[in-house]
Amino acid sequence: MKTLLLTVLIGVIAGVIDILPMVKMKLEKYAIFSAFIFYFIMPFIIFNTDLFGMAWWLKGGVIALTLAIPIIIIVSKEDKKSIQPMVVMSVILGTFIGVAGHFII
Repeated sequence: MKTLLLTVLIGVIAGVIDILPMVKMKLEKYAIFSAFIFYFIMPFIIFNTDLFGMAWWLKGGVIALTLAIPIIIIVSKEDKKSIQPMVVMSVILGTFIGVAGHFII
């Protein structure tokens, strides 16, 4: 139960970190909700995936970026400038989730 609560807490923190700039830029609520849910679920995936013996600190960023690619492709159709921030946030928050999971859980 403790592991589940910590996983949820890490997901909420990562989700809030990702949506703060989106709220400030006044993006549509569906995009904000989608981004929050993406990072809320991400710790469950990262913590329960083993990638060919990949280093624990690298795994989170790789998984988050890989799963964000379809979203990035869809968004890039309308806004080419958003590709780089989405890639950077995916890698940074994915790595944060992986590191937090390694040390906290």
